Amino acid sequence: MPVFHEIHLEDKAWVDKLLRMHNSRKTEYCFTTLFMWAESYGTRIARFQDWLLVRSIAPNQPHPTADYLFPAGQGDLKAAFDAILADAETLQLPWRIHCLSAEDLPMLQTWFPNETWEMEPARDSFDYLYHREDLATLKGKKYQSKRNFISRFLRNENWSYERIDSADPERCREQLEACVRLNRKWCLENGCRHNYSLQSEICAGRKALANFVPLQLKGGLLRLNDEPVAYTIGEPLNSDTFIVHIEKAFANIEGAYPMINRSFVEAETEGFLYINREDDAGDEGLRKAKLSYHPAFLEEKYTAWKK
Repeated sequence: MPVFHEIHLEDKAWVDKLLRMHNSRKTEYCFTTLFMWAESYGTRIARFQDWLLVRSIAPNQPHPTADYLFPAGQGDLKAAFDAILADAETLQLPWRIHCLSAEDLPMLQTWFPNETWEMEPARDSFDYLYHREDLATLKGKKYQSKRNFISRFLRNENWSYERIDSADPERCREQLEACVRLNRKWCLENGCRHNYSLQSEICAGRKALANFVPLQLKGGLLRLNDEPVAYTIGEPLNSDTFIVHIEKAFANIEGAYPMINRSFVEAETEGFLYINREDDAGDEGLRKAKLSYHPAFLEEKYTAWKK
């Protein structure tokens, strides 16, 4: 039986090793993602042979469900699934397995011939994958509006883009404190106190910023008149994809969002083919914004459960 436990920074080394074996472009297969959102989703992890097992039971739910991630690692995948099902039986909760591919359903039916499985696309969790060169250059007619917004931002005289680099500890600490201040102000302006989803997002971002150095993250900070107006953080996700975990800017500063987006991708992601800007969580405004950057493709994910 796998033994699930809370996620600690000390887990990063062995988790990263197993995730590299999986080499997935999906957001969920990143230690930082699991770590920063652990409280919001009630996430626990376990090592079973050479597999990473991930289980989430979101707190404060009237009808809790145990959500398992498709195992990451190598070896006997059927044994890893058996371990998940054994754990699910002990919980006596409804359960689901997430982040499967569409082709995985026949595999489950072969392994468990006496069971009936259901599978459906988790559209709200599809990741948006972009060509790195598209975001770094914004070339072509389809990005004209983004370039226009950046041109308006550049009319400001006293602006700067800074790499957040842990190689200079004192400067890095000041930059991260500036990001925390921006978060606090952004939260007040956007009514986080009355929106649980935004509260969770800000808490996850705060945790990532507080652990920026041990998580080995990369960041960018945009200032206007010496005040922080936008920041973003991310890291390599797999062999060809870089993931952007957080991007925050003040909406009243025209062009701040596309400016921090382009500047960060240009400065920090050379050598990668794709940029994963994560999912839209079913938010129509966010979906529209992410589609406006013309993704190369959506990384599809499916959820399965026994009927």
